[in-house]
This record gives sequence, C-alpha cells and structure tokens, in this order.
Amino acid sequence: MKISTALFDVSAPDLKSCPAWALPEFAFIGRSNVGKSSLINLLAGRNALAKVSVTPGKTKLINFFVLNQRWALVDLPGYGYANVSRKNRNEFNQSVADYIEGRTNIFRVFVLIDSRLPPQKIDLEFLRWLVEAGTPFALIFTKIDKLSQGVLEKNIGLFKKSLAEFCDKLPDVFTSSSVTKDGRTQILQYIEKILADNNRS
Repeated sequence: MKISTALFDVSAPDLKSCPAWALPEFAFIGRSNVGKSSLINLLAGRNALAKVSVTPGKTKLINFFVLNQRWALVDLPGYGYANVSRKNRNEFNQSVADYIEGRTNIFRVFVLIDSRLPPQKIDLEFLRWLVEAGTPFALIFTKIDKLSQGVLEKNIGLFKKSLAEFCDKLPDVFTSSSVTKDGRTQILQYIEKILADNNRS
C-alpha cells in the first residue's frame, strides 16, 4: 500500500465526539512510552503527523487521521501511568473503553508491545478485556532495533504463552522499528488485505 495522503481530521474527547463517518478504522494503542506516535508517523510516511513526546501518556484524546481518503488511522490514548485512574477498567482510559465497545466501524485494534520487556501485567489485562469484548486485534512488538533477534524471539514467545492462557486463537503478530523502518510494509499490506477482503464481502 502506498500512502499518498495522510491528514489529521479531529481529536475527540469521547465516543459521542467521534466523526460520523463510515470509514474503516484501524486503531493503535499501547502502554505509555511504547513508541506509538513514532510508529504512526512511520506508517503514514510523515515525520510529524502524530506528536512524539518524551512525556509518557501525553496523548489524552482520540485522534483521527484519514489516509488515502479510504481509511482512518485512530491514535488512542495510552494506558499505564498514574494519570489514568486505576478504577477505569484495568487502568485504561474510559473514553478508549467506550470507543472500542461502541464504535461499529473498527476493523482492527493494533496493540503495541515493547519488545524489550517480558510480558507486562497491564498489557495482558488490556488484551484479556479485548478478548472478552470480542474485538478483533493484532499485536505489534515495537523497538526491535534495541535488542538481538534471539531475545526478541524469546520475549515474543513468552508473550504468546501468557496470551494463550485466555485467548483461544492467537492474533496476528508484527514487529517494528521506527529507526530501521522494519514492519512498515508488512503492517500496511495487512491493512490493505483487510480492506480488500471487506470490499469483496
């Protein structure tokens, strides 16, 4: 998939403020500081489409970007820092929960995982909620330039093992690096295939 246009549309504080369109939406979410904004910029082929911040948890709104005038990339607030209340559905933002439960045109939720770390409880709790909600999702292990192939494979294997405890069918898995640009082609091809399959249905 070639990205010819990537435009910011709107920032929504809650579900009712989200755009009233039928565009297929592909949402991206992860623990704060997982490299989400950098990945979004990589996929879009733009250096500053999504704001990259050194402050964890900077994204507070649901940000919508329209790519190729065909589909929407949705930047969801991260989870895992003190500014997200612990009582809000396993520490993730209430607006995110409402968006995932109430939005009818979500084609896939991409959950970003820091490839350098062993399975984190907060990631697994969020994924368990996605499974229980019946939301289609895929995993993207980020920052793969910062560790060896052996450690990467070990960490992904451990994560899959933990995920298998509550997920009958393991999701599709991708790896990425905003530094080396690894993963961009594979993720965009995956999105293209989902869009094509939907057009045929």
